[in-house]
Amino acid sequence: MTTNPLASIIINNYNYDRFLAEAIDSALSQTYPHIEVIVVDDGSTDNSREIIAGYSDRIISILQENGKQAAAFNSGFAKSKGEIIIFLDSDDYLFPHTVEQVVSAWSPELAKVHYRLQVVDIEGKSLGYSSPQGNSPLSHGEVWKFILDKGVYVSTPTSGNALSRHALEKLFPIPDAYKLTADDYLSYQVPFYGNVAAIEEPLGAYRIHDSNQWALSTVSASRFQRFVRHDLQNFDLVKQKAKELGYECPSDLDQRSIGRLWSRIISLRLAPKEHPIADDRRLNLIHYGIRSLWKYSDFNWQKRIFYSLWFIWVGLLPLPLASPAITWLYAPQYRPKFIDWTVNKIRALTK
Repeated sequence: MTTNPLASIIINNYNYDRFLAEAIDSALSQTYPHIEVIVVDDGSTDNSREIIAGYSDRIISILQENGKQAAAFNSGFAKSKGEIIIFLDSDDYLFPHTVEQVVSAWSPELAKVHYRLQVVDIEGKSLGYSSPQGNSPLSHGEVWKFILDKGVYVSTPTSGNALSRHALEKLFPIPDAYKLTADDYLSYQVPFYGNVAAIEEPLGAYRIHDSNQWALSTVSASRFQRFVRHDLQNFDLVKQKAKELGYECPSDLDQRSIGRLWSRIISLRLAPKEHPIADDRRLNLIHYGIRSLWKYSDFNWQKRIFYSLWFIWVGLLPLPLASPAITWLYAPQYRPKFIDWTVNKIRALTK
């Protein structure tokens, strides 16, 4: 690794003119001097390109027809020169010291450094929690072992990852099959090419708003169906990667991740006829969920009991009674105060 590695901040944008300037400004305002800022506009029809033009030669701009996330990532990476790559979603933004802290944590054997993101609303006001939710530490070290064992690891959204160029060169260009999920394509494969380091401090902001593809401002069946479909795609990707590298992958991988089972039972409850996995049944998913909690999760016994009851509640009660538990889990900004009080008490007991 060079003494002062170049960091490329690649901002991918599509019709987010209301947020774009804040993202670009956050990249240009980094306290670390050795950066390049690349903005890929993926066929926007709003005022985005006028905003980009206003930055002139302070940024490298790429204007292309709409090709979705993978196309934007491919174009930005092909143009970049950095040893460290950050893909910044244009509705998010970085804090001024983000790259400086990443570089301080960087070493040649790393495939990536990931860091928490402060969750904010459409106006940039903190919602009082970070992504990922909860107090489980971000995965670090030989993360590929966690992926093969559980099909998932504790990580952050796209903007919370600083990736090694050496690792990315083995994965680019991203195939069109992942045109909407290029972030997952990278998240599930990059750890196979080096260790992962974690910074528990939030170094950027993850914005929740109605247009965000993944962040939940409201709970809907269509979103959870999309979560399930992409989870299936990701499990297939892990199995392919294991086969490619000569590793064994458990046959029940899709039943080991508690978060993925949350999505499956919610999708089934909200719209059973449109649920992507035809063989799923409520009792089976309750069983898989409780089994995952007690056999594969790192939760303490209090959380295991709490979430076991959640599976029973969501799986068995009539939907009008189950719906609040779904909302409170995935959209904590809507939790009643007594729920937050209970959660905080549970956390206090586990310290």
